[in-house]
Amino acid sequence: MKIKNIEDIAIVKSNEIVIKDVQSAIDFVMNIKYETNCNKIALNKEALIDEFFILSRGVAGEILQKFINYQVKFAIYGDFSKYTSKPLKDFMYESNQGKDIFFVENEEKAVEMLSR
Repeated sequence: MKIKNIEDIAIVKSNEIVIKDVQSAIDFVMNIKYETNCNKIALNKEALIDEFFILSRGVAGEILQKFINYQVKFAIYGDFSKYTSKPLKDFMYESNQGKDIFFVENEEKAVEMLSR
């Protein structure tokens, strides 16, 4: 896992899945906050379990609620084109209209959204 700090935003890239469930999400948030002192985190989508992107399973809601509870703005970046679920696309669109959770195509867009 590689972490870089840009404008008080922790940009994390991992080739391994680092968020598998609620507990691993909490551990991830606490570790990144401790290592970087950042309350804004961007993570590549490949570091999330695939089940996260199946909204009917409830994994995304549970995990993202932890980011909100710990007052961490969170951006997930990557290519989401393979996902065809209308509820997921709607969820991503609505999240991007808010101020805490974002789904974007790359690191640069993640920094832009988290800086707002």
